[in-house]
Amino acid sequence: MGADISTLFHVRSKTSGITDWHLSFLNSSAPPATRGLIILNQPFSRNLLDILWKACSWHCCADGGANRLYDLLPDDLRCWYVPDLVKGDLDSLRADVRDYYTSKGVSVVQDHDQNSTDLMKCVQSVEEKDKLESREYEIIILGGLGGRLDHAMHTLSYVHKLRRTRKKVFVVTDDNISWVLNEGQHCIHIDHNILGPTCGLLPIGVDSTILTTTGLRWNLTVAESSFDGLISTSNHLVPEEFFVTINTSRPIWWCVELAKKD
Repeated sequence: MGADISTLFHVRSKTSGITDWHLSFLNSSAPPATRGLIILNQPFSRNLLDILWKACSWHCCADGGANRLYDLLPDDLRCWYVPDLVKGDLDSLRADVRDYYTSKGVSVVQDHDQNSTDLMKCVQSVEEKDKLESREYEIIILGGLGGRLDHAMHTLSYVHKLRRTRKKVFVVTDDNISWVLNEGQHCIHIDHNILGPTCGLLPIGVDSTILTTTGLRWNLTVAESSFDGLISTSNHLVPEEFFVTINTSRPIWWCVELAKKD
Protein backbone atom coordinates (compact mmCIF):
# COMPACT_ATOMS: atom_id res chain seq x y z
CA MET A 1 0.00 0.00 0.00
CA GLY A 2 1.13 3.48 -0.64
CA ALA A 3 1.13 6.57 1.31
CA ASP A 4 -1.07 7.41 4.21
CA ILE A 5 -4.82 7.00 4.38
CA SER A 6 -6.92 9.03 6.70
CA THR A 7 -10.04 10.61 5.20
CA LEU A 8 -12.13 10.78 2.18
CA PHE A 9 -15.08 13.08 2.52
CA HIS A 10 -17.54 14.49 0.07
CA VAL A 11 -19.23 17.88 -0.21
CA ARG A 12 -22.08 18.64 -2.56
CA SER A 13 -21.88 22.13 -3.99
CA LYS A 14 -25.26 23.80 -3.61
CA THR A 15 -24.53 26.18 -6.46
CA SER A 16 -23.06 23.88 -9.10
CA GLY A 17 -24.71 20.56 -8.28
CA ILE A 18 -21.31 18.87 -8.46
CA THR A 19 -20.29 16.49 -5.70
CA ASP A 20 -16.68 17.17 -4.68
CA TRP A 21 -14.63 14.36 -3.20
CA HIS A 22 -11.61 15.73 -1.30
CA LEU A 23 -8.81 13.42 -0.26
CA SER A 24 -7.78 14.76 3.13
CA PHE A 25 -8.77 11.28 4.36
CA LEU A 26 -5.44 10.03 3.08
CA ASN A 27 -3.24 12.03 5.41
CA SER A 28 -2.36 10.14 8.58
CA SER A 29 -1.91 13.41 10.47
CA ALA A 30 -5.58 14.29 10.06
CA PRO A 31 -7.47 14.17 13.38
CA PRO A 32 -10.25 11.64 13.96
CA ALA A 33 -13.64 12.75 12.71
CA THR A 34 -17.23 11.51 12.94
CA ARG A 35 -16.29 8.32 11.24
CA GLY A 36 -16.89 4.64 12.03
CA LEU A 37 -14.53 1.82 11.09
CA ILE A 38 -16.03 -1.63 10.51
CA ILE A 39 -13.40 -4.39 10.39
CA LEU A 40 -14.45 -7.47 8.43
CA ASN A 41 -13.04 -10.98 8.61
CA GLN A 42 -10.45 -10.60 5.85
CA PRO A 43 -6.68 -10.05 5.89
CA PHE A 44 -5.30 -6.49 6.08
CA SER A 45 -1.93 -4.93 6.79
CA ARG A 46 -0.79 -3.21 9.96
CA ASN A 47 -0.03 -0.05 7.97
CA LEU A 48 -3.56 0.15 6.64
CA LEU A 49 -5.01 -0.53 10.07
CA ASP A 50 -2.94 2.25 11.65
CA ILE A 51 -4.13 4.82 9.13
CA LEU A 52 -7.81 3.92 9.27
CA TRP A 53 -7.88 3.47 13.03
CA LYS A 54 -6.51 6.98 13.61
CA ALA A 55 -8.97 8.45 11.13
CA CYS A 56 -12.02 7.07 12.94
CA SER A 57 -13.64 8.01 16.22
CA TRP A 58 -15.55 4.71 16.58
CA HIS A 59 -14.37 1.17 15.85
CA CYS A 60 -16.33 -2.04 15.38
CA CYS A 61 -15.36 -5.61 14.51
CA ALA A 62 -17.80 -7.71 12.55
CA ASP A 63 -17.61 -11.16 14.18
CA GLY A 64 -14.35 -12.78 12.95
CA GLY A 65 -12.93 -9.34 12.19
CA ALA A 66 -12.06 -9.32 15.89
CA ASN A 67 -9.83 -12.36 15.34
CA ARG A 68 -8.04 -10.50 12.52
CA LEU A 69 -7.47 -7.44 14.70
CA TYR A 70 -6.26 -9.51 17.66
CA ASP A 71 -3.88 -11.69 15.62
CA LEU A 72 -2.34 -8.79 13.70
CA LEU A 73 -1.05 -7.00 16.79
CA PRO A 74 1.76 -7.99 19.18
CA ASP A 75 0.87 -8.38 22.84
CA ASP A 76 2.39 -5.05 23.89
CA LEU A 77 0.35 -3.06 21.34
CA ARG A 78 -2.97 -4.87 21.39
CA CYS A 79 -4.30 -2.74 24.23
CA TRP A 80 -4.00 0.37 22.05
CA TYR A 81 -6.40 -1.05 19.47
CA VAL A 82 -9.48 -1.95 21.47
CA PRO A 83 -12.72 -1.68 19.50
CA ASP A 84 -15.91 -0.16 20.86
CA LEU A 85 -18.01 -3.09 19.69
CA VAL A 86 -17.79 -6.66 18.43
CA LYS A 87 -21.04 -7.72 16.76
CA GLY A 88 -22.42 -10.50 14.58
CA ASP A 89 -23.79 -13.98 14.87
CA LEU A 90 -20.39 -14.79 16.44
CA ASP A 91 -19.96 -18.10 14.68
CA SER A 92 -16.37 -17.11 13.80
CA LEU A 93 -15.26 -15.30 16.97
CA ARG A 94 -12.70 -17.36 18.91
CA ALA A 95 -13.18 -17.85 22.64
CA ASP A 96 -9.75 -16.42 23.53
CA VAL A 97 -10.42 -13.29 21.48
CA ARG A 98 -13.85 -12.85 23.02
CA ASP A 99 -12.41 -13.24 26.53
CA TYR A 100 -9.66 -10.69 25.82
CA TYR A 101 -11.93 -7.96 24.50
CA THR A 102 -14.57 -8.61 27.15
CA SER A 103 -11.86 -8.12 29.79
CA LYS A 104 -11.13 -4.74 28.20
CA GLY A 105 -14.74 -3.65 28.56
CA VAL A 106 -15.71 -4.15 24.92
CA SER A 107 -19.38 -4.76 24.23
CA VAL A 108 -19.71 -8.14 22.49
CA VAL A 109 -23.17 -8.47 20.96
CA GLN A 110 -24.52 -11.68 19.47
CA ASP A 111 -27.26 -11.07 16.91
CA HIS A 112 -28.95 -14.25 15.62
CA ASP A 113 -30.91 -12.53 12.82
CA GLN A 114 -30.35 -14.79 9.81
CA ASN A 115 -31.73 -12.17 7.41
CA SER A 116 -28.78 -9.86 7.97
CA THR A 117 -25.04 -10.36 7.59
CA ASP A 118 -22.42 -9.37 10.14
CA LEU A 119 -21.69 -6.25 8.08
CA MET A 120 -25.35 -5.28 8.08
CA LYS A 121 -25.57 -5.83 11.83
CA CYS A 122 -22.62 -3.46 12.39
CA VAL A 123 -24.08 -0.80 10.10
CA GLN A 124 -27.28 -1.03 12.15
CA SER A 125 -25.21 -0.09 15.21
CA VAL A 126 -23.81 2.91 13.33
CA GLU A 127 -27.34 3.98 12.48
CA GLU A 128 -28.27 3.74 16.16
CA LYS A 129 -25.33 6.01 17.00
CA ASP A 130 -26.50 8.45 14.33
CA LYS A 131 -29.89 8.76 15.99
CA LEU A 132 -28.48 8.93 19.51
CA GLU A 133 -25.97 11.67 18.64
CA SER A 134 -28.06 13.47 15.99
CA ARG A 135 -25.28 13.30 13.40
CA GLU A 136 -24.32 10.99 10.56
CA TYR A 137 -21.18 8.92 10.78
CA GLU A 138 -19.10 8.30 7.71
CA ILE A 139 -18.57 4.55 7.36
CA ILE A 140 -15.26 2.96 6.37
CA ILE A 141 -15.40 -0.76 5.72
CA LEU A 142 -12.03 -2.49 6.05
CA GLY A 143 -12.12 -5.52 3.77
CA GLY A 144 -15.12 -6.92 1.96
CA LEU A 145 -13.80 -7.01 -1.61
CA GLY A 146 -11.35 -9.88 -1.34
CA GLY A 147 -11.61 -13.57 -0.59
CA ARG A 148 -14.88 -15.35 -1.37
CA LEU A 149 -16.76 -14.06 -4.40
CA ASP A 150 -20.16 -14.30 -2.71
CA HIS A 151 -18.89 -12.12 0.15
CA ALA A 152 -17.53 -9.57 -2.31
CA MET A 153 -20.83 -9.49 -4.20
CA HIS A 154 -22.70 -8.92 -0.95
CA THR A 155 -20.45 -5.93 -0.18
CA LEU A 156 -21.01 -4.48 -3.65
CA SER A 157 -24.78 -4.99 -3.42
CA TYR A 158 -25.17 -3.70 0.13
CA VAL A 159 -23.07 -0.57 -0.31
CA HIS A 160 -24.90 0.15 -3.57
CA LYS A 161 -28.17 0.10 -1.62
CA LEU A 162 -26.74 2.15 1.28
CA ARG A 163 -26.26 5.10 -1.09
CA ARG A 164 -30.00 5.79 -0.67
CA THR A 165 -29.68 6.46 3.06
CA ARG A 166 -26.04 7.38 3.71
CA LYS A 167 -23.78 10.01 2.17
CA LYS A 168 -20.39 8.42 2.73
CA VAL A 169 -19.59 4.71 2.73
CA PHE A 170 -16.12 3.61 1.59
CA VAL A 171 -14.66 0.14 1.13
CA VAL A 172 -10.90 -0.05 1.67
CA THR A 173 -8.43 -2.87 1.12
CA ASP A 174 -4.67 -2.87 0.87
CA ASP A 175 -5.04 -2.51 -2.89
CA ASN A 176 -7.96 -0.15 -3.49
CA ILE A 177 -10.45 2.31 -2.15
CA SER A 178 -13.92 2.16 -3.68
CA TRP A 179 -17.30 3.80 -3.28
CA VAL A 180 -20.56 4.43 -5.14
CA LEU A 181 -21.02 7.61 -7.15
CA ASN A 182 -24.70 8.49 -7.36
CA GLU A 183 -26.17 9.71 -10.59
CA GLY A 184 -24.97 13.23 -11.42
CA GLN A 185 -21.68 15.11 -11.65
CA HIS A 186 -18.64 14.37 -9.50
CA CYS A 187 -15.19 15.91 -9.06
CA ILE A 188 -12.58 13.71 -7.37
CA HIS A 189 -9.49 15.51 -6.11
CA ILE A 190 -6.41 13.40 -6.80
CA ASP A 191 -3.20 13.19 -4.78
CA HIS A 192 -0.84 11.10 -6.90
CA ASN A 193 1.33 10.35 -3.87
CA ILE A 194 -1.58 8.36 -2.50
CA LEU A 195 -3.71 7.17 -5.40
CA GLY A 196 -3.13 5.36 -8.63
CA PRO A 197 -2.20 4.69 -11.21
CA THR A 198 -5.07 2.33 -12.07
CA CYS A 199 -8.76 3.03 -11.60
CA GLY A 200 -12.11 1.89 -12.90
CA LEU A 201 -15.79 2.68 -13.29
CA LEU A 202 -17.99 -0.35 -12.76
CA PRO A 203 -21.72 -0.43 -13.69
CA ILE A 204 -22.73 -2.76 -10.87
CA GLY A 205 -26.37 -2.73 -9.79
CA VAL A 206 -27.68 -0.93 -12.89
CA ASP A 207 -28.58 -2.13 -16.37
CA SER A 208 -26.40 0.58 -17.92
CA THR A 209 -25.24 4.15 -17.47
CA ILE A 210 -24.03 6.98 -19.68
CA LEU A 211 -20.58 8.28 -18.72
CA THR A 212 -18.52 11.34 -19.52
CA THR A 213 -15.13 11.78 -17.82
CA THR A 214 -12.08 14.01 -17.76
CA GLY A 215 -8.69 13.53 -16.11
CA LEU A 216 -8.27 9.88 -17.10
CA ARG A 217 -5.84 8.33 -19.57
CA TRP A 218 -8.77 7.00 -21.58
CA ASN A 219 -11.70 9.36 -21.14
CA LEU A 220 -15.29 8.56 -22.00
CA THR A 221 -17.61 10.95 -23.81
CA VAL A 222 -21.32 10.20 -23.55
CA ALA A 223 -20.41 6.49 -23.57
CA GLU A 224 -22.77 3.75 -22.50
CA SER A 225 -21.34 1.40 -19.89
CA SER A 226 -22.88 -1.95 -18.95
CA PHE A 227 -21.99 -5.55 -18.10
CA ASP A 228 -23.07 -6.55 -21.61
CA GLY A 229 -21.00 -3.80 -23.18
CA LEU A 230 -18.22 -1.39 -22.23
CA ILE A 231 -16.69 -1.42 -18.75
CA SER A 232 -13.90 1.04 -17.96
CA THR A 233 -11.41 -1.18 -16.15
CA SER A 234 -7.61 -0.76 -15.93
CA ASN A 235 -7.97 2.92 -16.74
CA HIS A 236 -5.22 5.22 -15.47
CA LEU A 237 -4.97 8.48 -13.63
CA VAL A 238 -2.95 11.08 -15.51
CA PRO A 239 0.07 12.41 -13.54
CA GLU A 240 -0.48 15.95 -14.81
CA GLU A 241 -4.14 15.99 -13.79
CA PHE A 242 -5.24 16.67 -10.21
CA PHE A 243 -8.96 16.24 -10.75
CA VAL A 244 -11.07 13.48 -12.23
CA THR A 245 -14.57 14.50 -13.25
CA ILE A 246 -17.31 11.96 -13.82
CA ASN A 247 -20.82 12.56 -15.06
CA THR A 248 -22.99 9.47 -14.76
CA SER A 249 -26.67 8.98 -15.52
CA ARG A 250 -26.98 6.09 -13.03
CA PRO A 251 -25.15 5.09 -9.83
CA ILE A 252 -21.74 3.54 -10.53
CA TRP A 253 -18.84 2.11 -8.55
CA TRP A 254 -15.59 4.10 -8.67
CA CYS A 255 -12.44 2.25 -7.62
CA VAL A 256 -8.89 3.53 -7.51
CA GLU A 257 -5.66 1.80 -6.62
CA LEU A 258 -3.68 2.85 -3.59
CA ALA A 259 -0.23 3.96 -4.74
CA LYS A 260 2.61 1.61 -3.94
CA LYS A 261 5.76 2.89 -2.26
CA ASP A 262 9.14 1.57 -3.34
